[in-house]
Amino acid sequence: MTLTDHHQADRRNAIVRLLEGGGVRKQQELVRLLRKEGYVATQSSISRDLREIGVLKASGRYLLPAQDVVHANGKFHALAQFVHHIRRAGPCLTVVKTSTGAAQSVAVAIDKAQWPEVVGTLSGDDTIFVATGSARAQSGIVSRLREMFRV
Repeated sequence: MTLTDHHQADRRNAIVRLLEGGGVRKQQELVRLLRKEGYVATQSSISRDLREIGVLKASGRYLLPAQDVVHANGKFHALAQFVHHIRRAGPCLTVVKTSTGAAQSVAVAIDKAQWPEVVGTLSGDDTIFVATGSARAQSGIVSRLREMFRV
């Protein structure tokens, strides 16, 4: 682990600790709190950290993912409440609709699962596009996602 990787891991641990307190509502506030603790942080680095950690923003506050989602061990029940609809959009593209602000966290969990059928994901605020390499792969992913998220 390089010094930069070590610093990044320490900063991410600090982010988790600060978010566990529940009082942080904006990235700029998180930047300020981290700087007080001696961490170099910009809004863009915080945004990347939050995405990598799998943090979800809902109802104006940040929510940490359950440990099973962080480790991507296949248990998606902690995120199921945020997934509302899954449908096909062509032979290799699946659309996952989520609560506002939840798409990024759900997409990170899908990416971390490293399912071989998934070529990649693209997420917005409440929508995720899941690309597969074939219609057959898409059928498997749609079934898996519906089972995981109980949709």
